[in-house]
This record gives sequence, C-alpha cells and structure tokens, in this order.
Amino acid sequence: MTEQYGLSLGKLLELTLAGREPAEKIQLTSSGTRLQWLEEGALLVKPAASEDTGFDVLLSAGIHGNETAPIELVDRLLKSIARGEIKPRVRILFLLGNPEAMRRNVRFVEQDMNRLFNGRHALMSGFEAQRADQLERLVSQFFSEPKRARLHYDLHTAIRGSAIERFALYPWSEGRTHSQAEMARLEAAGIDAILLQSKPGITFSAYSYAAHEAEAFTLELGKARPFGQNAGVDLSKLESGLRALIEQREPPRPEKPEHLRVFRVSREIIKHSDNFKLHLADDVANFTALPEGYLLAEDGVHQWIVTETDARIIFPNPHVKPGLRAGILIVPCTPAGQAVLS
Repeated sequence: MTEQYGLSLGKLLELTLAGREPAEKIQLTSSGTRLQWLEEGALLVKPAASEDTGFDVLLSAGIHGNETAPIELVDRLLKSIARGEIKPRVRILFLLGNPEAMRRNVRFVEQDMNRLFNGRHALMSGFEAQRADQLERLVSQFFSEPKRARLHYDLHTAIRGSAIERFALYPWSEGRTHSQAEMARLEAAGIDAILLQSKPGITFSAYSYAAHEAEAFTLELGKARPFGQNAGVDLSKLESGLRALIEQREPPRPEKPEHLRVFRVSREIIKHSDNFKLHLADDVANFTALPEGYLLAEDGVHQWIVTETDARIIFPNPHVKPGLRAGILIVPCTPAGQAVLS
C-alpha cells in the first residue's frame, strides 16, 4: 500500500491547493499506520494499536495562507509518514488552516483567521469565521479521548523580519502554569525565545490550550515567503525534533530550558480607529528595542508611550482592523517572573 500513497492521502497539500477530495478516504501503510482524510485540509494519522503511546499531537499550518515554509514542513512530514519512512507512535491531526487563502497566496481572504478562535467566530460572518468554527470542531473531536497527553504546535512565519528569528508564543489560561519541560522541548527543537501570554487569547493555539487543556504554542519560524522560495528559512532542527516526537524517540533533555530567552507581555497596542498612527518604520524587525519615553503610537486621544525598561516590540502592524492589536510591547522576564513556571 505504501507504493500507492502518492496518489491520494500523502499529497494532502496538492489536494488542498487543487480543491479536490481524495478518491480513497482511508489508507494504511505497511507498518499499520492509518491515514484518514476528514475534510478539506484535515488528515488524521493513527499508529498501529501496538505502537500507540497515548500521545495526541496537533500540527497546524496555513492559518495565514501565505506563510508557506511551515506548510511545506507539514507536507514533508506527512509524505514521509505515508511512504513509511516515519513510523508514528502518536496520533496526529494535520490541519492546513485556510485553504482558500493558500490557493490565493494571501494572508487571509476576508479577515485574520487567527483572531477568530475561542468562540469569536460566532460574532463574525464570512469564509474565515466558518472555517475557524470548523477547525474548532475538528480539534474538539481529536482531543475528545480521555487520559491522553495533548500537544498543539500552530506553525507560522511572520510578516516582517525578526531580531530573534524562531520564537514561540505560550498562551495563558486561568489556573494553569507554563511548563518548563515543554519549553525545554522547544529549545531542543531550535526555538530561541518564548513569549508568555498574560491573558486569554483568541488565537488557534489559545483555543487548544484553554478549551482542551493541551500544551499549545504558536511558533513563529522566520519571514513569510511564497511557495518554493523558503530556502532561507532554516527549519531543519525543528523538523528533526518533530520527526523524533512523532516516533517517540526524543533524546533526554533538561527538565527546564537552559538558554531560551523568556519574555512576557507588558501591553498590547490596540487600534481604535482609522486615525491610528504607529511611529515605526514599515520594515522594523520583531524584538526591536524601544527607548523609554518613546511615543510609539497614537489614535485620537490615546497615546502609547514606552515606560518599560528594556521594552521590545513584536508584531507591529498598523493595517489591522479597528479593535485588533497593532503591536505588542514585551519585556524580558525577571528571575521572579520565571519562578512561576512549573
């Protein structure tokens, strides 16, 4: 059966870009791994029962359709599984988040899908809102089995360059603490910094973290480029880490990260109206340091002046819709701040 993989489920990306359904919805590899097409851009992988270690891993990419390096990474992993080169010992749900935006090579069609989770899609209309609802239902079904470990990596690349190229955003939820063991896993996979969120979020990883108690992260992996132009995006260490995770052969690692740079959110810059002005160059990089006293943004009577010591900016984007964040001010965690991790 592995010789037939390429005709159908191993080519989930090709099927998705073409807007086609596979002729066969279920396939098996020679090692007994089961591949099941669920719906557009969604594929479930189940190991043979004797190999299942009780771990559920959700790998999503393409929530923003023009962030292609992570999509190509997911494609390589899935094809290797379908060929029998990777023999999973975990359940995996592969999700290509925004197929229509992928086909158009745009970030989104109508609205930013990664601001539509944790129920926010119910307040909106249009294609992305419907797809966010669909993705939440797929994730709910995937994470419905009790007594299994749960992990979600939502893979992205950024609009602009970054002084720290590979970093992760760790969601927040009432009553939960951030896991140093999971941060050490990310460090081993080539992630250089992590940003600890301080309030509930509306992103895809925030949904998995809050609604299903999965360990969940948004991974930013370089700058967005078109399909086939990602030679400059080095995901080799992450890809090796994901392969080891899928096969459950990860080498021993420290109980906590050793060199990972840890930041926390200080403030979000919220755009209130179309009069919003962000006083940064269009090409300023993520993690750019800002001096105290700097007038960062203004919007009518609202002003954002940097009062934090050692503040940095990430995701500056004055072109978002009113009501959404136009940037995040972050600061390095103090030792006391790090002590809350578990």
